[in-house]
Amino acid sequence: MHRPVVLCFVDYYLPGFRAGGPTRTIANFVDMLGDEFDIRIVTRDRDYGDDAPYEGVRIDGWNKVGKASVFYASAATLSMKGLREVLNETEYDAVYLNSFLSPKMTGIPLLLRRLKQVPNKPWILAPRGEFASAALAAKALKKRVYLLAAKAAGLYNNLTWQASASHEADDIRKVIGARAERIFVSPDLPRAPVALDETRLPMSSHREPRPLRLVFLSRLAPVKNLDFLLDVLATVRRDVEFTIYGLKENEAYWQQCQQKIAALPANIRTTYDGAVLPDDVPQAFSKHDLFVFPSRGENFGHVVLESLSAGTSVMVSDRTPWRGGETDALEVLTLDQPDAWRDAIERWAVLNTKDRKSRRANALAFARDYMENRAGVKECRQFFLNAMGLPADLWITTQTPAAKPVAASRPTRSIPKSSPMSPLKQGHPDVQPTPALAKRSVA
Repeated sequence: MHRPVVLCFVDYYLPGFRAGGPTRTIANFVDMLGDEFDIRIVTRDRDYGDDAPYEGVRIDGWNKVGKASVFYASAATLSMKGLREVLNETEYDAVYLNSFLSPKMTGIPLLLRRLKQVPNKPWILAPRGEFASAALAAKALKKRVYLLAAKAAGLYNNLTWQASASHEADDIRKVIGARAERIFVSPDLPRAPVALDETRLPMSSHREPRPLRLVFLSRLAPVKNLDFLLDVLATVRRDVEFTIYGLKENEAYWQQCQQKIAALPANIRTTYDGAVLPDDVPQAFSKHDLFVFPSRGENFGHVVLESLSAGTSVMVSDRTPWRGGETDALEVLTLDQPDAWRDAIERWAVLNTKDRKSRRANALAFARDYMENRAGVKECRQFFLNAMGLPADLWITTQTPAAKPVAASRPTRSIPKSSPMSPLKQGHPDVQPTPALAKRSVA
């Protein structure tokens, strides 16, 4: 019996890294559920911002990348004709779109569906945080026009919507309205657990007193809100060593941040250390006491869990799904009160070595608990089975709880049963082993 086939469209995938969260989300989906689902990914043949395609991969053909089959599409293939061929020549049980705004990877496939030029199968759309108010505010007019045109064309009718958290479900309902009849919360999956020798993680110096070591690790873009953090640090009176890691996605924004860095007082010593390779992220985090992440909006925030997994506590804005509860490993603050961020940083600055080690242990414990009890693998598995109209015990030997639909302003329709799966076409996709893909930075 074949595994259910998910045909996934995403603008950028491994070995790309510059697109950030969506790439990581799909890579984690493959790592965590690629043994249970046959995941086939259609993506661009180059990374965001690159002029040349990847080296060592088959362009306009299928490649074996980890547990997934990946089709690296050239510009010529990203057309009505090219994508119609991909959709008609590939067997699948559901189409999985990972953007609302992508003209190539979402707009064209949905138009082909609307024109009935591709098979009638379940279609899933995950907007990946694009409906958040901060995201819609950027290039607002262009997005509003695109939204109105898509609604008028009926592109978003009869879809299953995937929200990563309840707040995103609210965003989808607010933007799409009554057309979003089926919204399910299925959390983004974290990176698959790796064996981590905590004794080998580089620890901050035991010398006391010493400055507080803060880190910011993310793309250097307005939505990540580094400028807010720099304004907060300008008011901090304690000694701080602050390290910035990240790709310069927006040069004008980085210049603005550099001006703020230059104006910081002498007690705030700041270093920019560029991007970080994936294998080096735990070490980068663990050299610091606290990761401060005042993001204006995150669909999930993979970097939060990566920091906690390295034993570094996190101070994060309330614009992400993360909540700390009673632990001191994760503190959530509102962006409306910058003084609260200053006060929290100064409280951290006066902790002694014993207290900082205790916070590190609590961060590791929080990460372990999340991976063991709250990672969302069961919910994600059940979401895809539901979307394809498959019973939970058809493919999975253990019955799992069904993903719960989010309450809507009007009754939701039951997800229709898909037609029985067809055997894969012999020899398709033509999956060939691909030379080892170069490791790329994710920061």
